[in-house]
Amino acid sequence: MQIDANCTAFVTGGASGLGLASARQLQAAGAKICLLDRDAEKGRAAAAELGADFQPVDISDAASVSTALAAARQACGVERILVNCAGVGGAAKTVSRGQPHDPEAFARTIAINLIGSFLVASNSAAAMAELEPVTEAGGRGVIVHTASVAAYDGQIGQVAYAASKGGIAAMTLPMARDLADKGIRVMTIAPGIFRTPLLDGLPEEVQQSLGQQVPHPSRLGEPIEFAQLVEHIIVNDMLNGEVIRLDGAIRMAPR
Repeated sequence: MQIDANCTAFVTGGASGLGLASARQLQAAGAKICLLDRDAEKGRAAAAELGADFQPVDISDAASVSTALAAARQACGVERILVNCAGVGGAAKTVSRGQPHDPEAFARTIAINLIGSFLVASNSAAAMAELEPVTEAGGRGVIVHTASVAAYDGQIGQVAYAASKGGIAAMTLPMARDLADKGIRVMTIAPGIFRTPLLDGLPEEVQQSLGQQVPHPSRLGEPIEFAQLVEHIIVNDMLNGEVIRLDGAIRMAPR
């Protein structure tokens, strides 16, 4: 699908990190951008930088998703591109010091990372399905989810996070099959260790140590590299129903 001025892209988690990098990349390619994020202060600042629209949203809440996407469409038009980057981390073992995993913490991670991604994608796909096709094969839109290598190589303390990202990976193919007759493609990127706001807060020596775990190139991934893959997925019509590991061939150790 071609990216141009008639193409609107919604980016969740767009206020920072991989989401903001994706928004910048798609805007540079010609798309009209709407950022969606829970952090209103950062979201408005990022939108001002880009000259884009911003809508606050709690992706784990269906009513909030519906309200935010409706407002975004009012401001920018119906989306042909959805990039789902919103998510949370967190670390806790299944049993720690004799105590079971906090059920609320586990549920929150699943609600934001997995259910939130689904809620936004389902709502977005319903709107995309009403658009006129823009490719010879009848393509109407593209959804790009963000999983993680933790979906496959979850480390100690990542049981909730890995479960949520594994769910995103697992729903990619059936969602693509669900939406194939509507001309909507669905892909997922599973990034490895990337330079995001979370890692930027770590000491430089810790960041270098993490980067050295990557076989090649032995460094942290840069958000622009994620964003470049997002752009390629959108313009390459044969990419559908697959999860792409973007990780420099790393396979995470238990800890």
